Amino acid sequence: MEEIQLFLDDARESMQKSLNHTESDFLKIRAGKAMPNMVEGVMVDYYGTKTPITQLATINTPDARTIAIKAWEKKMIPEIERAIRDSDLGLNPQTDSEYVRINIPTLTEERRRNLVKQAKTEAENGKVRVRSIRKATNEELRKLLKEGASEDAIKKAEEDVQTITNDYINKIEQLFAKKETEIMTV
Repeated sequence: MEEIQLFLDDARESMQKSLNHTESDFLKIRAGKAMPNMVEGVMVDYYGTKTPITQLATINTPDARTIAIKAWEKKMIPEIERAIRDSDLGLNPQTDSEYVRINIPTLTEERRRNLVKQAKTEAENGKVRVRSIRKATNEELRKLLKEGASEDAIKKAEEDVQTITNDYINKIEQLFAKKETEIMTV
């Protein structure tokens, strides 16, 4: 029984990680508001080494439509600008002597719909990860059955895994609904 509980706890923990991963994927989808995490994944060439922008600069949002990035070394400003421009974020940075500024344009209706599709894809990926965890856990439980565990205990554990799976699928759907509302709100 203790071994079964360990499998259930592992499944719950793995599903929580999948939920967190989906949530972080949603944060990367911009909803028309400037947010520092929009550029946190950008890797900058720092003396020949790809380095996260967060290790080279301070990222602020002075207003709802602007991201201001202040490099700790002024000579890194052109590199930061190039990294942002070359990223797949579709952002157009401008520089001055101290800052790289990014103005976030207002989203068109078509762009909003595309962002919702992107968010839906991320939600579906999260659900697939949760379901694959369920599948792997159930396979482990069946191995225990072959090793002599009680059939009733395994059946109950499989029902528990399904309950946990449903719970995390619902949480992902709620995250998606919230993100969709955020994207579609003008």
